[in-house]
Amino acid sequence: MAPHTPRLAVPVDLKKKPWEQDPPLHNRWHPQIPPVSEVRAGEVFRVEMVDWTGGVIQDNCSAMDVKSIDLSTVHYLSGPIRVVDMEGVPAKPGDLLAVEICNLGPLPGDEWGYTATFDRENGGGFLTDHFPCATKAIWYFEGIYAYSPQIPGVRFPGLTHPGIIGTAPSMELLNIWNQRERQLEEDGLQSFKLCEVLHSRPLANLPTTKGCLLGKMKEGTSEWEKVANEAARTIPGRENGGNCDIKNLSRGSKIYLPVFVEGANLSTGDMHFSQGDGEVSFCGAIEMSGFLELKCDIIRNGMKEYLTPMGPTPLHVNPIFEIGPVEPRFSEWLVFEGISVDESGRQHYLDATVAYKRAVLNAIDYLSKFGYSKEQIYLLLSCCPCEGRISGIVDSPNAVATLAIPTAIFDQDIRPKSSKVPIGPRLVRKPDVLKCSYDGNLPITKNPGAVA
Repeated sequence: MAPHTPRLAVPVDLKKKPWEQDPPLHNRWHPQIPPVSEVRAGEVFRVEMVDWTGGVIQDNCSAMDVKSIDLSTVHYLSGPIRVVDMEGVPAKPGDLLAVEICNLGPLPGDEWGYTATFDRENGGGFLTDHFPCATKAIWYFEGIYAYSPQIPGVRFPGLTHPGIIGTAPSMELLNIWNQRERQLEEDGLQSFKLCEVLHSRPLANLPTTKGCLLGKMKEGTSEWEKVANEAARTIPGRENGGNCDIKNLSRGSKIYLPVFVEGANLSTGDMHFSQGDGEVSFCGAIEMSGFLELKCDIIRNGMKEYLTPMGPTPLHVNPIFEIGPVEPRFSEWLVFEGISVDESGRQHYLDATVAYKRAVLNAIDYLSKFGYSKEQIYLLLSCCPCEGRISGIVDSPNAVATLAIPTAIFDQDIRPKSSKVPIGPRLVRKPDVLKCSYDGNLPITKNPGAVA
């Protein structure tokens, strides 16, 4: 007998606001957020999700929605989903939850997405000291392909994936998160030299009741207030998986997530049509609404059997990811190198983050020679299927990072040649990204050797 159509475990209605959804969404991690659905191991089920902002960023001709967004509300997640085995026994703390992505894509009738950079005073991004303005590009989907009116001359297949998939933390693990991230936020600017090179602020997003959505928990109650003041933001990836933004978690992938609470309480969201390694512009994938069709299995005592704690407690573990077999095929790449020397010429010691920043800046400056603005290339490198690598991490004092860009996504040859870069009407890219002014007074980093 043919298998049943996947059961819709969590629906969404794109005509409704996130807080109006039934079942309700949530935008925090906490063990007391109640599950909204239950699935059995081996069952294929469907989860729908809004885009990570809940519809705040629109398909229009302005970037004001990006500049003025309230980032205390993100990310909106579908779930939690309680997982039980074939006998109805829930996943237990210490188990592994194996989550297979059977299918995924945009929601029908909503086949578009966006890539953006936040204003430096409101979110920023990896290169916010170079690009302080809020910008936006809209992308439209043609089957597996995406194109943007704001970045002409580019078309590529998407490697669609969820930016966020994770299990609920235990109270013990949640306390570990909050303690270490609060310490970073309080002391990091004074203790970490990297803060002089990377300028996204804050260093950590701590729990706050502002913008908090806790699923079935009713706002205004004493229980809601307590949980809202403890619940972790969904911004970073952590031991539970969460916002890992791994672009290769597409069809056929499998994620092995630690279980910290009974039932696992699986949540997902932040769907991406495509993303480059690093998602460097921060709002940097092609963000969209979408669906996942998933199948779960429970590996009893799997945390102890397969995961080695990298920290002082058994909770300091990380998920394992199995990449799926379906990916776009590219045969030719242009690769940009970066080393751990910053824009001022200062040497850093084996710092892969500084090296990757320099690789991205090198790629932006090079590709802007071909008729594009630097803002266009910054957004493109954040969302196209480019490959980031740590190529060297042992040869003191320089770490080496590389960024490989598939040349086939462009409608022109971008390789260096013995003749000069061609100049002509075909290369004059009249459209540009949608852009707002930067009204702050923080200094802008300039590379003295870069193209103007």
